[in-house]
Amino acid sequence: MRSTFHGIEVSKRGLFAQQSALNTTGHNIANANTDGYTRQRVNMQATTGLPYVGLNTSVEPGLLGTGVNVVGIQRIREEFLDVQLRSENKHFGYWEAKSDGLLKIETIMNEPSDTGLQKVMDQFWQSWQDLSQHPETASTRAVVLQRGIALQETFASLSTSLKEMQRDFDNVVRIKALDINSIAKQISDLNDQIGDVVPHGYQPNDLLDQRDVLIDKLSKMIDVKVTPANDGMVNITIDDQPLVNGRTMVEMQVAANPITGFNDITLGGAAFIPKSGSLAGVYETRGTATVTNGQIQYSGVIPDMIKRLDTLAANLTQQLNDAHRKGMTLTDVKAGSNAPSDIPFFVDADDPTKSPTSASKIMVNPLIAANTNNIAAATPGQTTSTSFEGDGSNALEMSKIKFKVINILNLDGTQGESTSLDDYYRYMIAKLGIESQESQRMEKNSEILTGQVENQRQSVSGVSIDEEMSDMVKYQHAYSASARVMTSMDEILDKVINGMGRVGL
Repeated sequence: MRSTFHGIEVSKRGLFAQQSALNTTGHNIANANTDGYTRQRVNMQATTGLPYVGLNTSVEPGLLGTGVNVVGIQRIREEFLDVQLRSENKHFGYWEAKSDGLLKIETIMNEPSDTGLQKVMDQFWQSWQDLSQHPETASTRAVVLQRGIALQETFASLSTSLKEMQRDFDNVVRIKALDINSIAKQISDLNDQIGDVVPHGYQPNDLLDQRDVLIDKLSKMIDVKVTPANDGMVNITIDDQPLVNGRTMVEMQVAANPITGFNDITLGGAAFIPKSGSLAGVYETRGTATVTNGQIQYSGVIPDMIKRLDTLAANLTQQLNDAHRKGMTLTDVKAGSNAPSDIPFFVDADDPTKSPTSASKIMVNPLIAANTNNIAAATPGQTTSTSFEGDGSNALEMSKIKFKVINILNLDGTQGESTSLDDYYRYMIAKLGIESQESQRMEKNSEILTGQVENQRQSVSGVSIDEEMSDMVKYQHAYSASARVMTSMDEILDKVINGMGRVGL
């Protein structure tokens, strides 16, 4: 049998339920611009009607409603879109990092321009051609010397800049590893808080939002897989290796390799090489190193560019030195000698008795730097009378090296492309440009795909002010109606209590 105050209780439950809905709506509006916030909805359910089923149940027809209860505050979120976003996010992070590295290399190489290596080499070859016309003048010999020094400095500058950039990216590897540790620690802490409240029947929606924001950030740096655990917690693996297990995390360690000099990453004591995300993009740009039979083999974007630059420098100086050794210096010509000078034009900066083997070690022979008469512009003749001060035939031959087709000798001693030195460098720059263009295109495509998924997710989880205002009006009217019902029930009870039983008074 229903209570005399049944109507008051029903109205009270309606007031409480609509007030909860209004509070949740206000919370949504307040967080409309909060990053990662998921809109929330109050789920209401009618309470059990009267009379209750039992042995002595009243036989009056129907069940009398007892009002409404709030059974939960739900996050409106689609897990499939989270998985899809994180999958696209890792690709976007990878191409963004790789595109950034290639753009920086393009800036260092500075081609085409009036100050790049191509222009310096052109001027160097032109100086030899000019020398072939006036080999007896000190001014043309001085130009060859200065152009050689400019070439030496340009090669060294490019090599130094690329190596400094490589060190910078190596430092970025360390920083990103620390960022991953920081995010993993925050996720494990949130897991701890969530695991403490979920068993008691609470739904910590705001904590779940904070955790999802951190997972989204992590997904841009590395491939992330999220699996549910007990009590609302999650486990996270990166590239199939555990990072977060409920309340605990596995710390990522970074240490400089004493042999290669690169920062190596370990996760849980095991070597870790990222396969995707911005960390993989940085890792690939910086390069990796493997030690085989005591030899260090470098691979990656920057190492490949350094290797090609060193190959160009080694082949250019070798070809020039071979030709220069066969020529005669002005000093030899004046002395009446008819023997080749056997003087290299470029030498190794660490060992002047050897030819340079890298771009950073090119140096104009100190003998030539001290006396430009030691530039071998002439060609030894069959007789001593053949060579004379105006003979610039050897200088002309050296100027032709620019377009001479040679078998490029790689740094490891293997034969490379058959091409000219000029075309080899143009190929380097063209390859760099194509790779950079491709990475920018892939970055743009990944950004568009990520944006599309994010828009879909926002259409489900994002806060719409118009929709929230509409809900607010709806809940406000329901609250007012419940209050009006309570007022009516109060008036009825007042009549029963205070107005009845007064007959005859």
